[in-house]
Amino acid sequence: MQIAKVCGTVVSTQKELSLRGVKFLLVQFLDEEGCPLPEYEVAADGVGAGVDEWVLVSRGSAARQTPGGEVRPLDALVIGIIDTVSVENRLLYSKREHDR
Repeated sequence: MQIAKVCGTVVSTQKELSLRGVKFLLVQFLDEEGCPLPEYEVAADGVGAGVDEWVLVSRGSAARQTPGGEVRPLDALVIGIIDTVSVENRLLYSKREHDR
């Protein structure tokens, strides 16, 4: 899993049949200090995440390990919305503080 920030949404009206009804997010991966990395990825949203939220992203074959996911051609799936991140006893991110 990797930590990423949701930067936007991706809309695709024409897509593979198994992906109908799936919401896509544009995510930017973050380093251990919470700074954005140059990598972006389109990830399916499995949890109802929104723009500016920090999320957990599963990539590769692990992205297809959810019920029904084994038949979907996914490389990345948002599997969690992060509440807090602490590094070396220092609070790096808090959803509560971020939402204020």
